[in-house]
Amino acid sequence: MARANGTTSPRLLPWPSPDGKPCYLVTDNGGSYLSRLADDLEAVQLATGTDVLGLARKVLDDPVSPYTEVRYAGLRLAECLTDALRVAESRGMRLPAPEDEEPEDTASPGEREGTPATGPPSRIGSRPSRAANPAP
Repeated sequence: MARANGTTSPRLLPWPSPDGKPCYLVTDNGGSYLSRLADDLEAVQLATGTDVLGLARKVLDDPVSPYTEVRYAGLRLAECLTDALRVAESRGMRLPAPEDEEPEDTASPGEREGTPATGPPSRIGSRPSRAANPAP
């Protein structure tokens, strides 16, 4: 996909390198042989995930399924999820940026109108920081 400055952004391919690292394709032609091969493999990976999910549900729905079958189903589901996440990441990277996007608000929490400056938000279920709420 061409960027506004004329450069081409790399496409994350649906397979890793032999070392397990991400592979990228840089091309000006979205219809090239390698691009079509990647599109076809993405479709196969997603279809395989659908098939594996259907088969795994049968094993997981049976309360007397042997441990080895449940483990095998879990491993195959993890592989399919990995593939699906790679496809989603690749497709997300190729989405065009919205042109009417407003700039992000760079003001600190205390600078925004009506927002108290109490420090960074806490994680759900965690205790508030004593530094954010000092004792009187």
